[in-house]
Amino acid sequence: MTATAPATGEADTPLLEVDDLHVEFRTSRGTVRAVNGLSYTLHAGETLALLGESGSGKSVAAQAVMGLLPTPPARITRGAVRLHGRDLLQLPDSEHRKLRGTKIAMVFQDALSALNPVLTVGTQLSEMFRVHRGLRRKEARTKAIELMDRVRIPAAARRADDYPHQFSGGMRQRVMIAMALALDPDIVIADEPTTALDVTVQAQIMRLLAELQQETAMGLLLITHDLGVVASVADRITVMYAGRAVEESDAPPLYTAPAHPYTLGLLNSVPRLDRPGQRLHPIPGTPPDLADPPTGCAFHPRCPQTQTRCTHEIPALLPVGPPPGKRRSACHFTEEVLNRGGQR
Repeated sequence: MTATAPATGEADTPLLEVDDLHVEFRTSRGTVRAVNGLSYTLHAGETLALLGESGSGKSVAAQAVMGLLPTPPARITRGAVRLHGRDLLQLPDSEHRKLRGTKIAMVFQDALSALNPVLTVGTQLSEMFRVHRGLRRKEARTKAIELMDRVRIPAAARRADDYPHQFSGGMRQRVMIAMALALDPDIVIADEPTTALDVTVQAQIMRLLAELQQETAMGLLLITHDLGVVASVADRITVMYAGRAVEESDAPPLYTAPAHPYTLGLLNSVPRLDRPGQRLHPIPGTPPDLADPPTGCAFHPRCPQTQTRCTHEIPALLPVGPPPGKRRSACHFTEEVLNRGGQR
C-alpha cells in the first residue's frame, strides 16, 4: 500500500487537489450533472480509491483531471484541479497536454481499445520515448523492452514485436501500465484496471501496481466498483453516488463500520469468505437518472431508512468520529448507520 514516506515537510503537501469539481453534459434530454461538487486530495505514495456503481461519476471526474472530457457536450462549470498547486483547469490545452504522461498518466479500462491494433506493442511503447525524450529508434526500443520487463511480461524482447491482439487480457493490461509508467509520472490514474479479468489475474495486476508504487512513491488514484480490489490496496476511499462523495474514510474503518447507508448496502451485496452460505442483500432499485435526479438525498429512493427529511434536504459531507477528522459521511442519520454496520 503506502510507499516510503516523503521527506519531512512534504508529507502534508498533496500531489493532487480536486476542489469542488462540477462537470455537466448538455444533452437533448437536458443537463446531466455527472460530477457535483467533488473534492479530494492525493499525496505521494498514497493510494486513493474512488468507489461506486457505474454512473456515479468516477470516470468522468478522472477524465476531467486528465483533460480528456469531450467538449462539447461536457463542460466543467466550477472547481479546481491542482497538480503541485497549479490549477490544470486554467491552463491552455497545449500546456495541459504536455503534463499528460510526464506528470500524470492514466491506465484505461479497456486495454484492447486503448492500444493501436495495427502497431506492435514495442512500437507503441517506443513512441513515448521518441516523442517526449527525443531518443533514437534503437534507444527507444531498448527502453520499451526494459519497461515490458519491469511490468513482468515474459520474453519481453521477443514479445515487443507482437500486436495487441496477440496478448491475453492480463498481459495487455500490463502493457497499459508500462505505457503509463514510461515517463515516470508523479500520479497514475487507474480506471477499472481489472475489469473483465479473472480473479487470479486481477490480484496479479493489483499486486504489480502496488509494487511499482513502492518503487517510485507515485500517487495512485484507483477508480473501481470492486470492493475486493479496494480492500487490498487502498489507503483511503471516497465513495461516490450520483456525482457526489457520500463517504470518505481510511480503508479499514470503512469495511468494519461504514458510515453511509450506500456504503453499507455495497458491503452487504458482496459475499464473505468467513460466512459461507450467507444470504446477500443487494441494494434495491437502480442508480438515479442524473438528467432528472431525486430531490433531497439522491440515495433516498433506495435507502432502507429513508425519513421525510431525506426527501427534500441534501445532507452535507460532515466529520464522523472517532478518530476526529479522519472520516466524513453525507447522511442525516450517520450514527444509526454506524450501529447497523457494526452488526453486519
